Amino acid sequence: MKKELILLYLLCFIMSCNSSEEISKEVPSSDEVERMEHITNSSLINNPITADDGIAVENAAKIEFEEEVFDFGDITEGDIVEHIFKFRNAGKNPLIINHAKGSCGCTVPEWPREPIIAGGEGQIKVKFNSKGKQGEQDKTITVSANTIPNKTTIRIVGGVEINPETEKKSKEEKESRSKNSSDES
Repeated sequence: MKKELILLYLLCFIMSCNSSEEISKEVPSSDEVERMEHITNSSLINNPITADDGIAVENAAKIEFEEEVFDFGDITEGDIVEHIFKFRNAGKNPLIINHAKGSCGCTVPEWPREPIIAGGEGQIKVKFNSKGKQGEQDKTITVSANTIPNKTTIRIVGGVEINPETEKKSKEEKESRSKNSSDES
């Protein structure tokens, strides 16, 4: 009972501190309000969809890739493929890429961290590691940016052929395990 009362008292104290902080905040002057009204959305880092004033679709940053799909052809398992996806900002505000993520750990993108000005160009470098992969591959990279919509996908596709050396080692390991288990019986 005593602990509950102490906890209740602390909770009331914390709430009263927060409300008194809010009351004591200064109201911005008319000059500050005027300055705030002149801040453009291009200076916002947030996605325009969630920004307070928002940005009209026609004014938003717009990412346009030279190609959205890269076919690396046929490779041997274990090979690493790299490709650069070039793009330009076809919008009217700076393009800010917040994140780029591959559909699995074998696909790793690198993207520019600085804003790309309207009309500017950039690139996303993608590495695909085919170790442990076989057959047809179709990997996506999801690019999150301050565009409308805020997600764009690019893809790398191709075929991964069995590496004869990997297949031989795998076969030898299976035979060894099989022999060991029959010896134990």
